[in-house]
Amino acid sequence: MSIRDVYIVDAVRTPIGRFGGALSAVRPDDLAAHVVRSLVDRVPALDPARIDDVYFGDANGAGEDNRDVARMAVLLAGLPTSVPGVTVNRLCGSGLEAVIQAARAIALGDASVAIAGGVESMSRAPWVLQKPERAFPAGHQQLHSTTLGWRMTNPRMPAEWTVSLGEGAELVADKHGLTREQQDAFALASHRKAAEAWGKGLYDGEVVPYPGVELTRDECIRDTTSMEALAKLKPSFRSEGGTVTAGNASPLNDGAAALLLVDEEGLRETGREPLARIRASAVTGIEPQLFGLGPVEAVRRALEKAGRSFADLTTFELNEAFAAQSLGCLAEWPELDPEIVNPRGGAIAVGHPLGASGARLAGAVAHQLAAAGSGTGLAALCIGVGQGLALVLER
Repeated sequence: MSIRDVYIVDAVRTPIGRFGGALSAVRPDDLAAHVVRSLVDRVPALDPARIDDVYFGDANGAGEDNRDVARMAVLLAGLPTSVPGVTVNRLCGSGLEAVIQAARAIALGDASVAIAGGVESMSRAPWVLQKPERAFPAGHQQLHSTTLGWRMTNPRMPAEWTVSLGEGAELVADKHGLTREQQDAFALASHRKAAEAWGKGLYDGEVVPYPGVELTRDECIRDTTSMEALAKLKPSFRSEGGTVTAGNASPLNDGAAALLLVDEEGLRETGREPLARIRASAVTGIEPQLFGLGPVEAVRRALEKAGRSFADLTTFELNEAFAAQSLGCLAEWPELDPEIVNPRGGAIAVGHPLGASGARLAGAVAHQLAAAGSGTGLAALCIGVGQGLALVLER
Protein backbone atom coordinates (compact mmCIF):
# COMPACT_ATOMS: atom_id res chain seq x y z
CA MET A 1 0.00 0.00 0.00
CA SER A 2 1.39 3.37 -1.01
CA ILE A 3 1.28 6.38 1.31
CA ARG A 4 -0.45 9.38 -0.23
CA ASP A 5 0.77 12.95 -0.01
CA VAL A 6 -1.45 15.19 2.14
CA TYR A 7 -1.94 18.87 1.34
CA ILE A 8 -3.37 21.80 3.28
CA VAL A 9 -5.57 23.75 0.87
CA ASP A 10 -6.68 26.49 3.25
CA ALA A 11 -6.83 27.37 6.94
CA VAL A 12 -9.01 29.79 8.89
CA ARG A 13 -9.53 30.81 12.48
CA THR A 14 -11.62 33.20 14.51
CA PRO A 15 -10.04 36.15 16.27
CA ILE A 16 -9.14 34.85 19.73
CA GLY A 17 -11.35 36.27 22.46
CA ARG A 18 -10.31 36.87 26.05
CA PHE A 19 -11.95 35.10 28.99
CA GLY A 20 -15.31 36.74 29.56
CA GLY A 21 -14.76 38.90 26.49
CA ALA A 22 -16.26 39.43 23.06
CA LEU A 23 -16.79 35.74 22.23
CA SER A 24 -17.99 34.67 25.67
CA ALA A 25 -21.64 34.75 24.57
CA VAL A 26 -20.97 32.39 21.66
CA ARG A 27 -21.41 28.65 22.18
CA PRO A 28 -18.36 26.50 21.32
CA ASP A 29 -20.33 24.41 18.84
CA ASP A 30 -21.31 27.63 17.06
CA LEU A 31 -17.66 28.76 17.00
CA ALA A 32 -16.71 25.43 15.47
CA ALA A 33 -19.54 25.60 12.93
CA HIS A 34 -18.46 29.09 11.91
CA VAL A 35 -14.90 28.12 10.96
CA VAL A 36 -16.13 24.97 9.18
CA ARG A 37 -18.66 26.96 7.15
CA SER A 38 -16.14 29.72 6.42
CA LEU A 39 -13.58 27.19 5.24
CA VAL A 40 -16.02 25.45 2.90
CA ASP A 41 -17.23 28.78 1.50
CA ARG A 42 -13.64 29.72 0.60
CA VAL A 43 -13.32 26.67 -1.66
CA PRO A 44 -16.46 26.92 -3.83
CA ALA A 45 -15.23 24.33 -6.35
CA LEU A 46 -15.40 21.60 -3.72
CA ASP A 47 -18.71 19.82 -3.20
CA PRO A 48 -19.20 19.67 0.61
CA ALA A 49 -20.59 16.16 0.20
CA ARG A 50 -17.07 15.10 -0.81
CA ILE A 51 -15.80 15.71 2.73
CA ASP A 52 -15.07 12.25 4.12
CA ASP A 53 -14.73 13.26 7.77
CA VAL A 54 -14.35 16.20 10.12
CA TYR A 55 -11.87 15.95 13.01
CA PHE A 56 -12.02 18.52 15.81
CA GLY A 57 -9.93 18.96 18.91
CA ASP A 58 -11.64 19.97 22.16
CA ALA A 59 -9.84 19.84 25.49
CA ASN A 60 -12.65 20.22 28.02
CA GLY A 61 -15.84 18.94 26.44
CA ALA A 62 -17.82 19.28 29.65
CA GLY A 63 -20.37 21.88 28.56
CA GLU A 64 -22.09 22.88 25.34
CA ASP A 65 -19.35 21.05 23.44
CA ASN A 66 -20.19 17.72 25.06
CA ARG A 67 -22.06 15.96 22.21
CA ASP A 68 -19.15 15.32 19.80
CA VAL A 69 -18.58 18.94 18.87
CA ALA A 70 -17.14 17.97 15.48
CA ARG A 71 -20.44 16.40 14.43
CA MET A 72 -22.36 19.32 15.91
CA ALA A 73 -20.22 21.70 13.84
CA VAL A 74 -21.02 19.75 10.66
CA LEU A 75 -24.76 19.97 11.30
CA LEU A 76 -24.79 23.58 12.48
CA ALA A 77 -22.65 24.63 9.51
CA GLY A 78 -25.26 23.26 7.14
CA LEU A 79 -23.05 20.58 5.61
CA PRO A 80 -24.75 17.46 4.25
CA THR A 81 -25.82 15.07 7.01
CA SER A 82 -23.72 12.43 5.24
CA VAL A 83 -20.55 14.18 6.48
CA PRO A 84 -19.41 12.56 9.75
CA GLY A 85 -17.41 14.13 12.56
CA VAL A 86 -15.19 12.96 15.41
CA THR A 87 -13.87 14.87 18.41
CA VAL A 88 -10.38 14.15 19.75
CA ASN A 89 -8.76 15.12 23.04
CA ARG A 90 -5.05 15.51 23.69
CA LEU A 91 -5.61 18.50 25.98
CA CYS A 92 -3.64 21.51 24.67
CA GLY A 93 -2.55 19.46 21.67
CA SER A 94 -6.10 18.52 20.65
CA GLY A 95 -6.33 20.79 17.61
CA LEU A 96 -2.99 19.60 16.25
CA GLU A 97 -3.93 16.01 17.04
CA ALA A 98 -7.03 16.50 14.89
CA VAL A 99 -4.86 17.68 12.00
CA ILE A 100 -2.52 14.72 12.41
CA GLN A 101 -5.35 12.19 12.58
CA ALA A 102 -7.03 13.65 9.50
CA ALA A 103 -3.72 13.63 7.62
CA ARG A 104 -3.11 10.02 8.64
CA ALA A 105 -6.51 8.95 7.32
CA ILE A 106 -5.81 10.64 3.98
CA ALA A 107 -2.27 9.27 3.77
CA LEU A 108 -3.58 5.74 4.27
CA GLY A 109 -6.38 6.12 1.76
CA ASP A 110 -9.23 6.06 4.26
CA ALA A 111 -10.20 9.57 3.17
CA SER A 112 -9.55 11.91 0.27
CA VAL A 113 -10.91 15.17 1.71
CA ALA A 114 -11.13 16.07 5.39
CA ILE A 115 -11.53 19.07 7.65
CA ALA A 116 -9.46 19.26 10.82
CA GLY A 117 -9.62 21.89 13.52
CA GLY A 118 -10.24 22.69 17.13
CA VAL A 119 -12.40 24.77 19.41
CA GLU A 120 -12.55 25.93 23.00
CA SER A 121 -14.70 28.32 24.96
CA MET A 122 -12.96 28.66 28.29
CA SER A 123 -15.43 31.39 29.20
CA ARG A 124 -18.35 28.98 28.90
CA ALA A 125 -16.69 25.94 30.48
CA PRO A 126 -19.12 24.86 33.21
CA TRP A 127 -18.74 23.87 36.82
CA VAL A 128 -19.42 20.17 37.31
CA LEU A 129 -20.74 18.25 40.27
CA GLN A 130 -19.67 14.69 40.91
CA LYS A 131 -22.33 12.17 41.79
CA PRO A 132 -22.26 11.49 45.55
CA GLU A 133 -20.98 8.15 46.77
CA ARG A 134 -24.32 7.47 48.41
CA ALA A 135 -27.85 8.69 47.80
CA PHE A 136 -29.32 11.77 49.48
CA PRO A 137 -26.18 13.20 51.12
CA ALA A 138 -26.93 15.72 53.86
CA GLY A 139 -23.72 17.72 53.54
CA HIS A 140 -22.49 20.26 51.01
CA GLN A 141 -21.18 19.09 47.64
CA GLN A 142 -18.12 20.35 45.75
CA LEU A 143 -18.40 22.06 42.37
CA HIS A 144 -15.35 21.80 40.09
CA SER A 145 -14.42 24.34 37.43
CA THR A 146 -13.67 22.78 34.03
CA THR A 147 -11.93 25.87 32.65
CA LEU A 148 -8.34 24.72 33.12
CA GLY A 149 -6.10 22.27 34.92
CA TRP A 150 -6.49 19.40 37.32
CA ARG A 151 -9.86 18.59 38.89
CA MET A 152 -11.33 15.49 40.49
CA THR A 153 -7.78 14.18 40.65
CA ASN A 154 -7.25 10.48 41.24
CA PRO A 155 -5.75 10.14 44.74
CA ARG A 156 -3.40 7.45 43.43
CA MET A 157 -1.57 10.06 41.35
CA PRO A 158 1.76 11.07 42.94
CA ALA A 159 1.56 14.61 44.31
CA GLU A 160 4.57 15.77 42.29
CA TRP A 161 2.73 14.91 39.08
CA THR A 162 -0.37 16.93 39.87
CA VAL A 163 1.09 20.36 40.56
CA SER A 164 -0.64 23.30 38.90
CA LEU A 165 0.33 24.23 35.36
CA GLY A 166 1.88 27.45 36.65
CA GLU A 167 3.98 25.59 39.19
CA GLY A 168 5.10 23.31 36.36
CA ALA A 169 6.29 26.42 34.51
CA GLU A 170 8.15 27.51 37.65
CA LEU A 171 9.87 24.11 37.73
CA VAL A 172 11.04 24.63 34.14
CA ALA A 173 12.31 28.08 35.11
CA ASP A 174 14.21 26.49 38.01
CA LYS A 175 15.68 23.81 35.76
CA HIS A 176 17.01 26.30 33.22
CA GLY A 177 17.75 29.22 35.55
CA LEU A 178 15.27 31.49 33.80
CA THR A 179 14.83 34.89 35.41
CA ARG A 180 11.67 36.95 35.72
CA GLU A 181 13.23 39.55 33.41
CA GLN A 182 13.90 36.97 30.69
CA GLN A 183 10.32 35.77 30.86
CA ASP A 184 8.89 39.28 30.78
CA ALA A 185 11.09 40.20 27.81
CA PHE A 186 9.85 37.13 25.95
CA ALA A 187 6.24 38.10 26.69
CA LEU A 188 6.81 41.69 25.59
CA ALA A 189 8.27 40.47 22.29
CA SER A 190 5.21 38.30 21.73
CA HIS A 191 2.86 41.27 22.11
CA ARG A 192 4.98 43.50 19.89
CA LYS A 193 5.26 40.90 17.11
CA ALA A 194 1.53 40.18 17.22
CA ALA A 195 0.59 43.86 17.13
CA GLU A 196 2.98 44.47 14.25
CA ALA A 197 1.63 41.48 12.29
CA TRP A 198 -1.94 42.70 12.69
CA GLY A 199 -0.89 46.21 11.73
CA LYS A 200 0.67 44.91 8.52
CA GLY A 201 -2.41 42.87 7.64
CA LEU A 202 -0.55 39.56 7.93
CA TYR A 203 -3.52 37.90 9.62
CA ASP A 204 -6.14 39.18 7.20
CA GLY A 205 -6.00 36.09 5.00
CA GLU A 206 -6.76 33.59 7.75
CA VAL A 207 -8.97 35.27 10.36
CA VAL A 208 -12.74 35.09 9.91
CA PRO A 209 -14.62 37.24 12.48
CA TYR A 210 -17.72 35.76 14.04
CA PRO A 211 -20.93 37.32 12.67
CA GLY A 212 -22.59 39.82 14.96
CA VAL A 213 -19.61 40.10 17.29
CA GLU A 214 -17.48 43.24 17.25
CA LEU A 215 -14.12 41.49 17.35
CA THR A 216 -11.85 41.69 14.35
CA ARG A 217 -8.48 41.27 16.09
CA ASP A 218 -7.14 38.98 18.81
CA GLU A 219 -8.45 40.46 22.02
CA CYS A 220 -5.53 39.90 24.40
CA ILE A 221 -2.81 41.72 22.47
CA ARG A 222 -1.42 44.59 24.52
CA ASP A 223 0.16 47.07 22.13
CA THR A 224 1.29 49.45 24.86
CA THR A 225 2.62 47.06 27.48
CA SER A 226 6.21 47.48 28.62
CA MET A 227 8.87 45.85 30.78
CA GLU A 228 7.94 48.32 33.50
CA ALA A 229 4.26 47.35 33.37
CA LEU A 230 5.05 43.64 33.33
CA ALA A 231 7.44 44.01 36.26
CA LYS A 232 4.63 45.35 38.45
CA LEU A 233 2.64 42.11 38.26
CA LYS A 234 2.85 39.76 41.21
CA PRO A 235 3.88 36.12 40.80
CA SER A 236 0.79 33.98 40.34
CA PHE A 237 1.90 30.62 41.71
CA ARG A 238 4.76 31.13 44.18
CA SER A 239 4.51 33.89 46.73
CA GLU A 240 8.22 33.63 47.52
CA GLY A 241 10.68 33.71 44.64
CA GLY A 242 8.07 33.17 41.95
CA THR A 243 8.76 34.29 38.38
CA VAL A 244 5.58 33.26 36.52
CA THR A 245 2.92 35.99 36.33
CA ALA A 246 -0.25 36.70 34.41
CA GLY A 247 1.89 38.86 32.13
CA ASN A 248 4.32 36.14 31.02
CA ALA A 249 1.77 33.34 30.72
CA SER A 250 -0.87 32.69 28.09
CA PRO A 251 -4.35 33.94 29.01
CA LEU A 252 -7.67 32.05 29.12
CA ASN A 253 -9.42 32.28 25.77
CA ASP A 254 -12.23 31.44 23.37
CA GLY A 255 -11.80 30.59 19.69
CA ALA A 256 -11.82 28.05 16.87
CA ALA A 257 -9.72 27.10 13.85
CA ALA A 258 -10.10 24.77 10.88
CA LEU A 259 -8.01 23.46 7.96
CA LEU A 260 -8.95 21.71 4.72
CA LEU A 261 -6.79 18.65 4.02
CA VAL A 262 -6.79 16.70 0.75
CA ASP A 263 -4.92 14.12 -1.31
CA GLU A 264 -3.95 14.62 -4.97
CA GLU A 265 -7.44 13.79 -6.21
CA GLY A 266 -9.05 16.14 -3.72
CA LEU A 267 -6.58 18.85 -4.62
CA ARG A 268 -7.60 18.65 -8.27
CA GLU A 269 -11.23 19.01 -7.28
CA THR A 270 -10.55 22.19 -5.32
CA GLY A 271 -8.79 23.81 -8.26
CA ARG A 272 -6.43 25.41 -5.77
CA GLU A 273 -2.70 25.53 -5.16
CA PRO A 274 -2.06 24.14 -1.67
CA LEU A 275 -0.63 26.25 1.10
CA ALA A 276 1.68 23.45 2.22
CA ARG A 277 2.22 19.70 2.37
CA ILE A 278 2.28 17.66 5.57
CA ARG A 279 5.63 15.96 5.97
CA ALA A 280 5.84 14.26 9.39
CA SER A 281 4.63 14.33 12.99
CA ALA A 282 5.64 12.98 16.37
CA VAL A 283 4.28 12.71 19.91
CA THR A 284 6.26 12.03 23.06
CA GLY A 285 5.77 11.78 26.82
CA ILE A 286 7.63 13.32 29.76
CA GLU A 287 7.29 13.59 33.54
CA PRO A 288 3.87 15.27 34.06
CA GLN A 289 5.18 18.13 36.17
CA LEU A 290 7.70 18.98 33.41
CA PHE A 291 5.00 19.12 30.73
CA GLY A 292 6.41 22.42 29.47
CA LEU A 293 9.42 20.61 28.03
CA GLY A 294 7.23 18.09 26.24
CA PRO A 295 7.93 19.53 22.76
CA VAL A 296 11.70 19.08 23.07
CA GLU A 297 11.88 15.44 22.04
CA ALA A 298 8.70 15.54 19.90
CA VAL A 299 10.26 18.21 17.67
CA ARG A 300 13.50 16.27 17.33
CA ARG A 301 11.64 13.11 16.35
CA ALA A 302 9.37 14.88 13.87
CA LEU A 303 12.38 16.48 12.16
CA GLU A 304 14.15 13.13 12.04
CA LYS A 305 11.11 11.49 10.43
CA ALA A 306 10.97 14.29 7.88
CA GLY A 307 14.67 13.96 7.11
CA ARG A 308 15.18 17.56 8.14
CA SER A 309 17.19 19.49 10.72
CA PHE A 310 16.72 22.72 12.64
CA ALA A 311 18.84 24.43 9.98
CA ASP A 312 16.20 23.57 7.36
CA LEU A 313 13.39 25.38 9.20
CA THR A 314 12.17 28.70 7.87
CA THR A 315 9.38 29.21 10.41
CA PHE A 316 8.43 27.61 13.72
CA GLU A 317 5.17 28.12 15.63
CA LEU A 318 5.76 27.08 19.25
CA ASN A 319 2.78 27.44 21.55
CA GLU A 320 3.56 29.88 24.33
CA ALA A 321 1.75 28.31 27.25
CA PHE A 322 4.21 30.17 29.47
CA ALA A 323 7.29 32.21 28.67
CA ALA A 324 9.28 29.95 31.00
CA GLN A 325 8.09 26.86 29.16
CA SER A 326 8.95 28.28 25.73
CA LEU A 327 12.35 29.56 26.86
CA GLY A 328 13.07 26.19 28.45
CA CYS A 329 12.40 24.44 25.15
CA LEU A 330 14.50 26.93 23.21
CA ALA A 331 17.38 26.37 25.62
CA GLU A 332 17.33 22.67 24.71
CA TRP A 333 17.43 23.42 20.97
CA PRO A 334 20.73 25.32 20.64
CA GLU A 335 20.75 24.55 16.91
CA LEU A 336 17.52 26.51 16.36
CA ASP A 337 17.55 30.14 15.26
CA PRO A 338 15.17 31.81 17.77
CA GLU A 339 14.43 34.57 15.26
CA ILE A 340 12.19 32.23 13.21
CA VAL A 341 10.05 31.28 16.22
CA ASN A 342 6.56 32.82 16.37
CA PRO A 343 7.33 35.61 13.89
CA ARG A 344 3.78 36.96 14.14
CA GLY A 345 3.47 36.69 17.91
CA GLY A 346 2.57 33.73 20.07
CA ALA A 347 -0.05 32.55 22.52
CA ILE A 348 0.97 34.95 25.29
CA ALA A 349 -0.37 37.75 23.07
CA VAL A 350 -2.61 35.98 20.55
CA GLY A 351 -4.23 33.65 23.10
CA HIS A 352 -4.51 29.96 23.92
CA PRO A 353 -8.03 28.52 23.53
CA LEU A 354 -6.93 25.01 24.52
CA GLY A 355 -8.54 22.74 21.93
CA ALA A 356 -8.11 25.24 19.09
CA SER A 357 -4.48 26.24 19.57
CA GLY A 358 -2.85 23.35 17.73
CA ALA A 359 -5.02 23.91 14.67
CA ARG A 360 -4.24 27.63 14.84
CA LEU A 361 -0.51 26.87 14.86
CA ALA A 362 -0.71 24.45 11.92
CA GLY A 363 -2.73 26.97 9.94
CA ALA A 364 -0.31 29.75 10.80
CA VAL A 365 2.68 27.74 9.58
CA ALA A 366 0.86 26.83 6.36
CA HIS A 367 -0.01 30.48 5.63
CA GLN A 368 3.54 31.62 6.42
CA LEU A 369 5.02 29.03 4.05
CA ALA A 370 2.59 30.06 1.33
CA ALA A 371 3.52 33.72 1.80
CA ALA A 372 7.20 32.84 1.55
CA GLY A 373 6.67 30.64 -1.50
CA SER A 374 8.82 27.80 -0.19
CA GLY A 375 10.36 26.42 2.96
CA THR A 376 9.95 24.04 5.87
CA GLY A 377 7.85 24.90 8.92
CA LEU A 378 7.08 23.29 12.23
CA ALA A 379 4.23 23.56 14.75
CA ALA A 380 4.60 22.24 18.29
CA LEU A 381 2.90 22.37 21.69
CA CYS A 382 3.49 21.29 25.24
CA ILE A 383 0.60 19.35 26.74
CA GLY A 384 -0.61 19.07 30.33
CA VAL A 385 0.03 15.76 32.11
CA GLY A 386 3.36 15.56 30.28
CA GLN A 387 3.28 15.24 26.49
CA GLY A 388 4.66 17.01 23.44
CA LEU A 389 3.32 17.12 19.88
CA ALA A 390 4.96 18.35 16.67
CA LEU A 391 4.08 18.60 12.97
CA VAL A 392 6.42 19.35 10.05
CA LEU A 393 5.06 21.12 6.95
CA GLU A 394 6.75 21.90 3.64
CA ARG A 395 6.16 23.97 0.55
